[in-house]
Amino acid sequence: MTSPSKTILWTTAILAVMATVSPLAAQEDADGTSFVEEFDQLDKKLWYVSDGWNNGAHQNCTWSAKQVAVRDGKLELSFDAASGGERQYVCGEVQTRQRYGYGTYEVRMKSATGSGLNSAFFTYIGPTDKKPHDEIDFEVLGKDTSRVEVNQYIAAKGGNEKLVDVPGGADSGFNDYAFVWEKDRLRYYLNGALVHEVTDPQKLPTNAQKIFLSLWGTDTLSDWMGRFAFAGPTKLEVERIAFTAEGEACQFDGSVACLMN
Repeated sequence: MTSPSKTILWTTAILAVMATVSPLAAQEDADGTSFVEEFDQLDKKLWYVSDGWNNGAHQNCTWSAKQVAVRDGKLELSFDAASGGERQYVCGEVQTRQRYGYGTYEVRMKSATGSGLNSAFFTYIGPTDKKPHDEIDFEVLGKDTSRVEVNQYIAAKGGNEKLVDVPGGADSGFNDYAFVWEKDRLRYYLNGALVHEVTDPQKLPTNAQKIFLSLWGTDTLSDWMGRFAFAGPTKLEVERIAFTAEGEACQFDGSVACLMN
């Protein structure tokens, strides 16, 4: 028979262990911490610049470090005509070096203009990282910049697209895009307003992911992104990007994370 004192000690120990386990514990590779990036410069400890390759036959441009710049407090990812490896166009992308889990992801950006282009803010992990393909997306398709597409992939399965109106157009000014990723819920926000919510467990990613900002084009995915027609250089501009880990205090005025507390 266990004495009352031992029972109390055992119960206390269990509660102490449980108190140290956060939802991030289920995402063992989530090594990134909360940050706010306002692009006074490009922090190479935080960001990796994609350079010298493309993501496959669907992409008509080569990632180039020359298409990534910081000017006047903004990150600029540009698309232009120039020979780059196997492609006749070059484009820009940055990705975090760390992986991030449950929390609030936010960006303030102005999309590029041009049919056949994709201005994207998303998280991703996949086979190159020895993980299943999980992804959470905001994508402005150049064929119709009056809307932004949200979507998520779970073990490489997508088909969860939803189009959200962007008043005034995503390429005419800066807008705030955010998603709050929790174990049992995913919420998308546009300019601080909730625009989509996902609670189906089969449609919720589980693996920690890297954060990406990218601008790219296509000659083949015209049904989705529009028929490509190069009309001159264009760029995706980003004023701010932030990640606030679940349960932590919001980091700037107007942050969606402030709504969570």
